[in-house]
Amino acid sequence: MTNDEMQKVQLHYPCPWVYKIIGPDADEMKCAVAEIIRDRAYKVSPSRSSEKDKYHCLNVELSVESESQRTALYEALKAHRAVKMVL
Repeated sequence: MTNDEMQKVQLHYPCPWVYKIIGPDADEMKCAVAEIIRDRAYKVSPSRSSEKDKYHCLNVELSVESESQRTALYEALKAHRAVKMVL
């Protein structure tokens, strides 16, 4: 088995997924999530904040239906002005 094969995770859709989003304003990030995810069921919970509260991290939990949907949500979150990073 090659290194690439060992690192590739096999997902079976639909499946639960968690995005970690990081940005300077937790409330703005929550609004961004609501704009992007819209009518789908999801849960947002606080994760961590930087030592001086300059950045906040939120967990966004939801069910994704496909690889393309998972990637599209990632890209939409990453592109939003309120979000600095998506993990």
